[in-house]
Amino acid sequence: MITGWLTINLVFATLYVLRPGGVTNAAPGSFSDAFFFSVETLATVGYGVMAPATLYSHIVSCVEIVTGTAFTAIVTGLLFVRFARPRAKVLYANDAVITIRNGKPTLMVRMVNARRSLMTGATARLFALFEERTTEGGYFRRVHDLRLEQSYLPVFAMPWTLLHVIDGDSPLFGHTSETLAATRALVFVAIEARDQALAAGVQDLKDYPAAHIRFGMHYADAVLLDDAGRATVDLARISALGPD
Repeated sequence: MITGWLTINLVFATLYVLRPGGVTNAAPGSFSDAFFFSVETLATVGYGVMAPATLYSHIVSCVEIVTGTAFTAIVTGLLFVRFARPRAKVLYANDAVITIRNGKPTLMVRMVNARRSLMTGATARLFALFEERTTEGGYFRRVHDLRLEQSYLPVFAMPWTLLHVIDGDSPLFGHTSETLAATRALVFVAIEARDQALAAGVQDLKDYPAAHIRFGMHYADAVLLDDAGRATVDLARISALGPD
């Protein structure tokens, strides 16, 4: 933004200098006077000391004013889009875990909506990225889609644990912590939902490298009951683990 602003002023200052005497009270041939007059014109300040004095300088100043107005509008729009874009505020466990559930090894990723507002229509997808080699000796990185037991929540209010059963069809079948590290495995989750307070869709992404995929561990309880028997979420325990 600053570079664009400076470029515009340098260009128009050069145009003013090309026709000496076009700006009242500006020293003939003074680039600094022309530059500061350009800044004042671009900002539509007009201190009253320097002003266009010829038809040429009037035309240049008119073009500069239009250019400055358009530049300001474009920059304002870009800044608004950059900072006003709705974002999900999802708190994830520090580690993914692989534990035994219902007699089967299962990959789990726990997360919770950390906003005060409600998120609805939450959809999650889980992926695994591996470094692989072909039979010809070629090297490439491949993304595998990990099937989830439940990939959709109508209301995302309580902690949500994504579950992927590691059976014979799973890309993770047969892997250990050592083989995951050797293939530079990366598990990542993508989530989309609608924030009711913002009335807009939000997206988020979280990744877990091999060092943060814990075998033989499970998530400790993060939902507690108060004295009235109401369930409350302890955000400090979202990442709490326990051994199988």
